[in-house]
Amino acid sequence: MVDIPKEPSRGKNFIIRLLIAVVVLTLVIAAGIAYNRLEPAAPTIEKSSVFIDTVVRGDMVRKVRVSGRLVPIDIRWLTPATNGRVERTLLEPGAIVGPDTILLELSNPELELAVEEANLNFKSSESELEAKKVEFDKELLDLETSAARIEADLAEAKLRAESDKELAKDGLISELQLEVSTVRAEELAKLREIEERRVGIQKQYSDNLQRVLAAQVDQASALYNLKQHQLDALKVRAGFKGVLEQLMVEEGQQVDVTTDLAKISDPDRLKAVVRIDQNQVREVSIGLPVEIDLRNSVLKGRVSRIDPSVQEGTVNVDVTLEDPLPPGARSDQTLSGEIEIETIPDSLYVGRPVYGQPGATVSLFKLNSEGVEATRVSVELGRGSAKTIEVVNGLAEGDRIILSDMNEWDKVDRVRLR
Repeated sequence: MVDIPKEPSRGKNFIIRLLIAVVVLTLVIAAGIAYNRLEPAAPTIEKSSVFIDTVVRGDMVRKVRVSGRLVPIDIRWLTPATNGRVERTLLEPGAIVGPDTILLELSNPELELAVEEANLNFKSSESELEAKKVEFDKELLDLETSAARIEADLAEAKLRAESDKELAKDGLISELQLEVSTVRAEELAKLREIEERRVGIQKQYSDNLQRVLAAQVDQASALYNLKQHQLDALKVRAGFKGVLEQLMVEEGQQVDVTTDLAKISDPDRLKAVVRIDQNQVREVSIGLPVEIDLRNSVLKGRVSRIDPSVQEGTVNVDVTLEDPLPPGARSDQTLSGEIEIETIPDSLYVGRPVYGQPGATVSLFKLNSEGVEATRVSVELGRGSAKTIEVVNGLAEGDRIILSDMNEWDKVDRVRLR
């Protein structure tokens, strides 16, 4: 009798398949969990492509970065002394000028006529004064002659009266004749007094009138000198040693006393005028040290003036230079600089990150001890300077961080450096 093998039951096969499926599913789930627990691979960046700085402790000098230009200290704006027309321009901007250098020539026919009239009036008033002096001298001389004649007659009358008095005592003349000679002497004495008063009044009148006429002469002379000065000023002179910076008129142009003709400055005496943000200017005060960078040299200076007004969000600050200007320095030359605000002693600080604002909390990448990997850390920043910033919390002395813009790696917490 032969044994025929029996087929496995369907129930047993189902159980085996189910167990296999459970095992496979368990393995898949375990693998997923393990995969999720694995950290993603850190991206790699070139170490030479980022700027790395080390946190240090020491005295941190706070500075404010500024920009501006060189400006002349001594500037003269030339305006005409009177209205006129530009006939000739003799120089171009950049020319070296002295006090008597003629820059341009104006014309004014009315002024030329006014000068002639003023000159005639002056000479006429002078002639009138001289004529009056002669007239007054003649009148005074006539009065003095009359007074002298009366004085002589009085002396003679006194002698006759004295003589008649002696003769009357001896009965040689009558009392009437004595009285006549006495009255004559008294009348002449009164006439002398009157004539002396006339001489005094004439002198006073002559002096007063001559003073009036002399004042008129002075007035005519002043008017003539003024007109002559205005005429001479039609030849516009620099009046100042320096450089002709600008010539604002052209030939044929009509100008008046409010027209700016030219700008002259002293190229050897320049100051720096820098612009600072209106929110930072409150920390700036007179006397603070400044470094001015002219690209070819760095000069030291100090804040000498702070403009009280704000223009387009900035404030102009004058800086007096303490070092001599380098060769080639010119007015309006652009510059950059730093104003030293304060020194913070025993401060923890580092180079200023790209987006590191004072008082902010930022995330930065800190390098490990080997310098091959950087991990994101939260850093609290304090007071800032132009190139450095204070570290309040999150970093220690000696830590190295990446200062460059790391926005490209904003979604990762680690980067590798090679």
